[in-house]
Amino acid sequence: MATPPQGNPYAAAPQAGGPHPYAQQGGYPQAPAVPPQQPTGNPYAANPGGPYGHPGTPYAPAPPQTYPGQPYAHPGHQGHPGYQGHPAHPQPLAPACRFCGGSPAVPVTFRAHRGLLVVMTFRKLDGPMCGTCGVAVYRALTTETLWQGWWSPFSLFLFTPFTLIHNLVVSRKVKKLQAPAPGQHGRQVDPGVPVHRRPLAYVGLVPVLWLLFMIVSGLTG
Repeated sequence: MATPPQGNPYAAAPQAGGPHPYAQQGGYPQAPAVPPQQPTGNPYAANPGGPYGHPGTPYAPAPPQTYPGQPYAHPGHQGHPGYQGHPAHPQPLAPACRFCGGSPAVPVTFRAHRGLLVVMTFRKLDGPMCGTCGVAVYRALTTETLWQGWWSPFSLFLFTPFTLIHNLVVSRKVKKLQAPAPGQHGRQVDPGVPVHRRPLAYVGLVPVLWLLFMIVSGLTG
């Protein structure tokens, strides 16, 4: 019986003529080691102005600036002889009378009403008035309403009484005012005589008396 050969049958046979062609001789060549050089001194010493050309230390903070006066005041206002902060708001002027320009005056509105059967008209005068001119307007419009404001059903029971009461309430405002000082106003409206001394004011009694007559006649008839 034959004996099998010993060893690895697939082992490569040694090549004659020298070493393995791919074998490295001593590995890769190594460069000689150079020790690192440590920087000496300030790297910006060669440039006394720093990396950006500014004198002094390149990153030193600027010294704080101080200004005389208030700690938070703007430096542009310091030392200005005419600067006194924000100017004060001007005070509102007192109202002057719309007729004579005198003062004191108060804003008021006086009304007049006229009723003629189915036609009714309304009139008013408003604005600031002094005591003298206000009383004159009150007497004139109230007298006009007393003799012209009763000749319509709606005027008799609604508009004329409302107008008279309104003028009476508003007249208290102007009667409380002091008379304007002489020389401080123009020509004033003549107030004339009071309402109860004007004959036209009693014309309003005619419809009132007629109404009372009709009521009495209805009750006794």
